[in-house]
Amino acid sequence: MTKVKTALDRRSFLKISAAASGGILIGFSWFAGCTPDTKNGKFVEVPNEWFEINSYIKIGDTGMVTIYSPNPEIGQNIKTSMPMIVAEELDADWNHVQVEQAPLNTGIYQNQFAGGSLSIRMGWTALRTAGATGRFMLLTAAAKEWGVTIDDVFAEKGIIKEKNGNRKISFGEIASKAVGIEIPKEVKLKDTKDFKLIGTSQQNVDGKKIVTGVPQYGIDFHREGMKIAVLKHAPAFGMKLKSFNEEEIKALPGVDDAFMVDISINGKANGNASPQFIAIVGDTTWPLLQAKKAIKATWETISELEDSEMHSKRMEAAIRTGKPNQRREDGNVKAAFKKAVKIIEKTYTAPFMAHNTMEPMNFFANVTTEGAEMIGPTQTPQSLERAVAGYLNMSVDKVSVNMTRMGGGFGRRLYPIFGVEAAAISKQIGKPVKLIYSREDDMSQGTYRPAYRSTYKAGLDKDNNLIAFSAKGAGVPNGGIYTNRYPAGTVDNYLVEKFAVKTNITTGAWRAPGSHFAAGAEQSFLDEVAELAGKDPLEFRLELFDRAINNPVGKKNDYDAKRYAGVLKLVKEKSGWGKTTPGVHRGVAAYYCHSTYVAEVVDVIMENGKPKVQKVWCAVDCGILVNPDAAKNIIQGGVIDGIGHAMYSELTFDKGVNQQSNFDTYQLIRHSQAPQDIEVFFVDNGISPTGLGEPGLPPVVAALANAMYKATGKRYYHQPFNTAEQA
Repeated sequence: MTKVKTALDRRSFLKISAAASGGILIGFSWFAGCTPDTKNGKFVEVPNEWFEINSYIKIGDTGMVTIYSPNPEIGQNIKTSMPMIVAEELDADWNHVQVEQAPLNTGIYQNQFAGGSLSIRMGWTALRTAGATGRFMLLTAAAKEWGVTIDDVFAEKGIIKEKNGNRKISFGEIASKAVGIEIPKEVKLKDTKDFKLIGTSQQNVDGKKIVTGVPQYGIDFHREGMKIAVLKHAPAFGMKLKSFNEEEIKALPGVDDAFMVDISINGKANGNASPQFIAIVGDTTWPLLQAKKAIKATWETISELEDSEMHSKRMEAAIRTGKPNQRREDGNVKAAFKKAVKIIEKTYTAPFMAHNTMEPMNFFANVTTEGAEMIGPTQTPQSLERAVAGYLNMSVDKVSVNMTRMGGGFGRRLYPIFGVEAAAISKQIGKPVKLIYSREDDMSQGTYRPAYRSTYKAGLDKDNNLIAFSAKGAGVPNGGIYTNRYPAGTVDNYLVEKFAVKTNITTGAWRAPGSHFAAGAEQSFLDEVAELAGKDPLEFRLELFDRAINNPVGKKNDYDAKRYAGVLKLVKEKSGWGKTTPGVHRGVAAYYCHSTYVAEVVDVIMENGKPKVQKVWCAVDCGILVNPDAAKNIIQGGVIDGIGHAMYSELTFDKGVNQQSNFDTYQLIRHSQAPQDIEVFFVDNGISPTGLGEPGLPPVVAALANAMYKATGKRYYHQPFNTAEQA
């Protein structure tokens, strides 16, 4: 067993207090949970009274365990996987566990957000500690009751038993007597070999609610007496609202009010490209949308109206003559290229992309003189709390944030602007309001994945060894390239430079931000280098890893070469790489991000003269799997997401106006375009879990491009692959 401290900082990680109905409450950070399940066809009896405290594990007098979840659930399944971790160490009966979503509470929780594939990784030890501490207190109470030592008892599925006797007692029966047990300075965590729940596949605890339409998303939220609001932003980035036909709009049927709103603070945009907007308020959505069409507004240009061609030229100029904001050079790249016998240089590009979550942006706000109540889907509740407090000029303790389940996030809901807009409207009308974006509102206001451009160059000696490598990447606003990632450490003469290009278009994180484009470009280019060297592309990569394993260049390489090579070897084995099947064309790629290693092989066939993905093979090294089926599903989802966006997604601009505003012009992947099969294999190495929500996406972009090259004879340098001009 591993010993860990129960107090992580001055706040004291674990707390205890008495519960109603003879229960015990154990408070802790970084938590999520599950809903009631059945055992032998019956629900566990609910205690007569629950004493609810945010982010606490409750053990009622019937033995039911309730866990409050502070982390937002955006489909990454933490609402199932995180409580499994606690239940494992607690030795609770999984069938006797339920969960409720906790509100934002910065005094109790740490890292209360969803992003960066961090939830399980950052919560692993804390969640285990919470469960283990609860088990210790229950065991101690039972031992005292029976007059034995704690070493004489053990817990199993919510029951405490004697090791050398027949006595047993349920968690619910002993919980009240555990209240006075002193929390130890250290608790023992289980050896991973003793896990019984972790590593087993459990169904999504909200699955039934999702498929039966039980209201749980922000868009579902309703409160008696609340108003509905829609809004109209500036039609172009770089414009500001001056006036509109206010009285005419107010007079339309179903409209209670219409007015201009400015959420800028001290003249600053408060993170929004369009801080001035028109709000229309009423009781139902449809008449408000009709009134929105009747708006006649006057807008003034306050900054440059940018277009896609302008962005492309700026990125090209930055790479050619700009000053990098990040740089790494090993050896003498310039001299090495002079000695090279073969040189290859290629440029890769990707456009802006929208998040397009299925659930439109929405938020409920109720602003009064006493404070602000916020309810809705957000990945960063603390950022929302601070932003609302800043706009309303009130202390953060007067702002409450309650989170709902989200119908997609992908980074879009990291930014609190739509919540601030709802708060501004509520303040103006003096009533609770739910703000709802249309799809066009969302797509015309960002926040977008940046546009990228990177130029890669490689030099080979007479023996086809890689002796020089350079990569220069620019982005609007920042380059999608990483100085210390592979192939850093594999070649003596290595240069990477990253450039930033200014823009007034709002950009931000998008699933696997930066890595999505970087992997596609880097791994596509390495295939061409391998082809120039006359080597198998997978073996060529392994050859480079051998150098990084045995004699690495530099000391800042941010990957483990053995684990990186390991996923390539695993996908090679599982896919039968090297064997040929008539009509099937294969591509491979591997990438490291969010502390996880993923290698993928894509099989493409030609159907009606067009390439179609038939199958994808995935090898993943993400440490211990908490919930294998959920882990498999999230990798499969990332693969489909990556293929769809690489093939079809593109957002362009003309004089500051986005040219795609709904799904008739911005294509997402269709069911018929998804792979027929995706097999996922995980490396079993016993290390603590790492990120999983994003790492499955990046490598499939290049694996797809490399397979399509085999199928069509064309290299794919520009996304989206199905519309952009290719080589």
